[in-house]
Amino acid sequence: MEEVEDQEIEDQPDDEKLNAEKPEGEELKIPDVLPLLPVRDVVVYPFMIIPLFVGREMSVKAVDSALAGDRMILLATQHEISEEDPPSDKIYSVGTVAMIMRMLKLPDGRVKILVQGLTKARITDYVTEKPFYTVRIERLNDNTQLDLTLETEALIRTVREQLAKVIELGKQISPEVVVILENIQDAGSMADLIASNLGLKVSDAQQLLETADPITRLTKVNEFLNREVELLSVQAKIQSAAREEMGKNQREYYLREQMRAIQQELGDGEGKEELVEIRKAIEAANMPENVQKEAFKQLGRLENMHPDASEAGIIRTYLDWLVEIPWSKSSRDSLDIIRAEKILNEDHFYLDKIKERILEFLAVRKLKKKMKGPILCFVGPPGVGKTSLGKSIARAMGRKFVRISLGGVRDEAEIRGHRRTYIGALPGRIIQGMKQAGTNNPVFMLDELDKLGYDYKGDPSSALLEVLDPEQNHSFSDHYINQPYNLSNVMFIATANQIDPIPSALRDRMEVINLSGYTEEEKLEIARRYLVPRQLEANGLKDKHISFDDDAIREIIAKFTREAGLRNLEREIGTVCRKVARKVAEGATRIVKVSGKNLHTFLGAPKFLREDDLEQNEIGVVNGLAWTPVGGEILHIEATLMQGKAGLTLTGQLGDVMKESIQAAHSYIRAHVAELNIKPDFFQEHEIHVHVPAGAIPKDGPSAGTAMTVALVSVITRIPVRKDVAMTGEITLRGKVLPIGGLKEKILAAVRSGMKTVIIPFQNKKDLEDIPAEILKKVKIVPVQMIDEVLKLALEKFPSAAPQKKPASANPAGVSGKRSRTSVHGNA
Repeated sequence: MEEVEDQEIEDQPDDEKLNAEKPEGEELKIPDVLPLLPVRDVVVYPFMIIPLFVGREMSVKAVDSALAGDRMILLATQHEISEEDPPSDKIYSVGTVAMIMRMLKLPDGRVKILVQGLTKARITDYVTEKPFYTVRIERLNDNTQLDLTLETEALIRTVREQLAKVIELGKQISPEVVVILENIQDAGSMADLIASNLGLKVSDAQQLLETADPITRLTKVNEFLNREVELLSVQAKIQSAAREEMGKNQREYYLREQMRAIQQELGDGEGKEELVEIRKAIEAANMPENVQKEAFKQLGRLENMHPDASEAGIIRTYLDWLVEIPWSKSSRDSLDIIRAEKILNEDHFYLDKIKERILEFLAVRKLKKKMKGPILCFVGPPGVGKTSLGKSIARAMGRKFVRISLGGVRDEAEIRGHRRTYIGALPGRIIQGMKQAGTNNPVFMLDELDKLGYDYKGDPSSALLEVLDPEQNHSFSDHYINQPYNLSNVMFIATANQIDPIPSALRDRMEVINLSGYTEEEKLEIARRYLVPRQLEANGLKDKHISFDDDAIREIIAKFTREAGLRNLEREIGTVCRKVARKVAEGATRIVKVSGKNLHTFLGAPKFLREDDLEQNEIGVVNGLAWTPVGGEILHIEATLMQGKAGLTLTGQLGDVMKESIQAAHSYIRAHVAELNIKPDFFQEHEIHVHVPAGAIPKDGPSAGTAMTVALVSVITRIPVRKDVAMTGEITLRGKVLPIGGLKEKILAAVRSGMKTVIIPFQNKKDLEDIPAEILKKVKIVPVQMIDEVLKLALEKFPSAAPQKKPASANPAGVSGKRSRTSVHGNA
């Protein structure tokens, strides 16, 4: 394809040299049919002399044909520069007839030619296309220019002035061209000459070529000159600013070198090596731009400060923290879901909901690379594995694990840090934990979240609102660092024994996952898999020294521990192992087999007896169910009658809510005396006393309402309560049984105490899905909606006879004195 060639074309030998000069007086005749030479990246104007490089075979033949004739050829520009073989419809129809002045043949068959534009012409028809284009043309002449008008002269002068500005701003235009332009008075010739030297785009140059009116053409050239002036002005401004900046940097470098030399002469350069190391560390820390700017600012202050100044140590410590915090260092997540599931199953037995949630997070993380870390909150009794589960999650994901304990934290600065103005100021625990992790995406455990306190120093739980909010923690602000830190990649896991003490605003920011206590079967399996092997290793024992059978572990669970978790169980197993370790150390070689029969030789008498099973159905004694932070408990509720003035006495450290439940039960019975066959004036002649052992432990909650009602009806109607029935549920004045919480723990307590039937609210039926199937096989669960259903199930018979006239004023309940009264603080 033909291109502009800047190299000068040398004269050919005499036999190949062509004379381009016309004899004087001979009129230029242009044939109607000419060979066509498509050119790209340039538009040739009349009277323009330009060298061209001709490389295509068709183009070389067109040049040869022109040289064989009158040396005239039509130069027309193609539309697309990249088009190697342009079809006829991709070539502009208006071009320039040119005279080939010189030609130079190259060894490879290509040629270089020097052409001069003669006149404009339009292609009217393509005569031939092979072996090269020949076209029929019509000559185009500019519109006749009349006498030079005032407007035309002003336009020509304006163009000259603009051209002078362009040359002044650095545009390279030949001085010969400038001299010619000073003497040209023809608008069309001036427009063509300027356009050929401005380096216009092909489309703009072609548009000028096709414009027939000289004044219009010169006006467009003036517009291009104006634009070129603006572009050159902006370019000059940019270059000037760059030169100034370069000069400023060179000056600063020169002054800094002078200062360094002066300091070395004065002996002040000692200790500067540390500052150089700090500067390198800042550059290598890959901090965000605003943080790095602050770090260099503080480093500049430190450089101008005496090393022994009091503030120098503060700044140095601050810079050390900025450098050591992981701003952009991340650990790579292990997204192998099958491997992660295997690790979670190795470390923990059961806890299926949490395992499923972690695997879901890994699956989403595998599909979507950029996502915010989840904020999980594990809520459950002590010892169920909340903290250790965090370590397993970190191991499964291949992340670092950091744990901080929030128990007893009362100062808001523990979370956000202290201002640097204080002596001994440090960042808060969050930033300290990130430094400890060394990566910006660890698994960060906030342990004992419900044990946070607050005082005059602030509320730490409010400071955690920003940390545990996925929409805000990307710019967490620590008072000491005083720069935003991105926590959105961190996987936060909070743990708590109870959800109620956690403020609602903080609770709303977390995904709460409840962990209930373990069943006896679950504890047995966990003890086999984890606790016994761990205690054997901890006490230096091997399988050849000791073995535990299932009966021994069951005995420890039932009679030596009372908990929802596993800590005391492991502690008792450790006690047995230590006693065996002593025997081994004394020389015993026989294996010690620990069974249910010989367990007392290691642990002594049982610490807990099962909640005293009632020896017979008794009047006024009901098996209620309570939830506590350490699991479920059986709650014996006792009621008795006394002759005397009407009244209701309540004892047993009962909270306001539980007292109101008893009042509601009492009011329901009084409102339904007819259905229960109770004399209307019965309550005017008797005083009722309700007691909930153990009396020294506070109790509260509405879920003992059904049990209170059954106890009152039993003692009033003298009908015994079934000893193997336990119940839970809130009572209303209309006799409806409302749902309660902690159902799994309460049913576990009932099974542990040997209950055969458990009465629950009908609306809690959906919660039975969370209870293991082996537990549901051991007890009959009866959902109820009304208190009448509870009375029919719990009493030996539904009240059908009139109550006795003179009930005994002593204790008719016949409460057994053997029953253990040990309980725990909790909600009924």
